[in-house]
Amino acid sequence: MSAEPTDEDCIFCRIVAGEIPSRTVHETDTVLAFLDANPLAPGHTLVVPKAHHETLADTPEDVASDVLTALYELTPTVERAVDADASNVAFNNGSAAGQEVPHLHGHIVPRFEGDGGNPIHALVGSRPDLSDEELDDIAEGISAELEA
Repeated sequence: MSAEPTDEDCIFCRIVAGEIPSRTVHETDTVLAFLDANPLAPGHTLVVPKAHHETLADTPEDVASDVLTALYELTPTVERAVDADASNVAFNNGSAAGQEVPHLHGHIVPRFEGDGGNPIHALVGSRPDLSDEELDDIAEGISAELEA
């Protein structure tokens, strides 16, 4: 069952619509989870809203909550299914962050001792050297945006 809105050019919308086959592992009225066709590890699972939303900011709060609930429920299940030692759970939120498919999707990437993978802190080449004042300004800016 497909939910509106959809994008006919979006590969994930086409998977949700059943036009492209997937190895579906979980489905609700609003969320579909399936194995990544180009996995980073055995069991690499994608969790997508059935409706087309490009980023977290574009996604209604109730749908985002459903996606996060599915990630919460599926992560230990995926780890057990492939006997993983741990997992990385993440979103690439926007093209500058490496999002290749412009349809919100969370990744569950099972991890194994000695797999050569890196922690999420390895995503950025160099870390900014921020002063206490800059950190305070950023924290205040985020709080102000939440109140706006």
